[in-house]
Amino acid sequence: MATGRATVTSSPLEIRALKVVRSAAPTSLIALALFAAVRGAGVLVLAIGSWWAGRSPLKVLGSSWDSVWYLKIAANGYGRTQMWPSPHGTGTGLIQSDFAFFPLYPTLMRLLGSVLPGGLVPAGILIAWVSAAAAAVGVYKIGERVIGPRAGLLLVGLWAALPHAVVLSLAYTESLLAALAAWALYALLRGRWMWAAGLAVLAGLTRPTGLAVAAAVSVTALHEIAVRKSRAPEVWAAGLLAPAGWAAYVLAVGVRVGDPLGGYFAVQRHWGSRFDFGVGALRSAEQVLTGGHVPLATTVTVVLLAAAGLLAMLLVLDRTPLPLLAYTGILLLIAFGGAGYFESKPRFLLPAFPLLLPMAAVMARARPRAPHDGGRGR
Repeated sequence: MATGRATVTSSPLEIRALKVVRSAAPTSLIALALFAAVRGAGVLVLAIGSWWAGRSPLKVLGSSWDSVWYLKIAANGYGRTQMWPSPHGTGTGLIQSDFAFFPLYPTLMRLLGSVLPGGLVPAGILIAWVSAAAAAVGVYKIGERVIGPRAGLLLVGLWAALPHAVVLSLAYTESLLAALAAWALYALLRGRWMWAAGLAVLAGLTRPTGLAVAAAVSVTALHEIAVRKSRAPEVWAAGLLAPAGWAAYVLAVGVRVGDPLGGYFAVQRHWGSRFDFGVGALRSAEQVLTGGHVPLATTVTVVLLAAAGLLAMLLVLDRTPLPLLAYTGILLLIAFGGAGYFESKPRFLLPAFPLLLPMAAVMARARPRAPHDGGRGR
């Protein structure tokens, strides 16, 4: 996989068909339509299932699980704490503070909810859907640049069809992070350093894993400076600015709780989440492999193993651009190395769309057998 546009051999008929499609609509719009069709079908299934279960589809989409925390922050600001007893009746249990949630998404919810009919719930859903659409176009643009337009469309289709891509339709932050990450990475591929840094700052204010976007910008800038001997001021500025959003929120939480450097991480530990270098994930996977775990954890283990295999393909089989490698590697490190909420790891990996590049490239090279080949190849 080269850093530029890869060459994929096509038949004359396919070339003519592609030219006709391109003349009818830009390929970015085709990618967006493909994404909307796949995810629209998913939303329809979710809505039907909600009605069947006697629940409001709007509430399922906009006020489930973490969405409730974002709604509370958007409505009342930070400061909510929820305490849960220990499941075994010993210890203090979980102390869940809303400081664990980064501020960009609830801020956007509050701004849009103040003018949108229906308030915060429709605002949260709309932000998620618009972000998912923007992410799909960004994913296509990266795929088009790295592996070609046909493979770029396949990349978008694969990403939209992932089982855990249902999160892109919910009032969660994965779609917003994916959009910011995709366009930051695309900006890096095009050498737009300050655009990449600005988007990385916003990504760092979206989720803890937004740090992966900042890392991609900083690592690429370091490579430009150390290896290519770049002295461009924008390269230095981008590398230093990219982590500012993530660092600012972590520091702000630390100041608020009285421990500037460790306060945010203490909040995460109270949620049962900490970085243990993958020990917890390995234990959960071991329980699955030895037959001692529930089916959901089995699915999660399969997803994690598949993600590790795809990352190895990016590293070994293809010459993947450095920004994509840095982003994906750091994202997987955070997801694998974090303890707690093992079943949520596929959702955390959803923005790791570069993992699908090898699959999209292989599918793009596949050619169906011609219906009349004169008996050849039988």
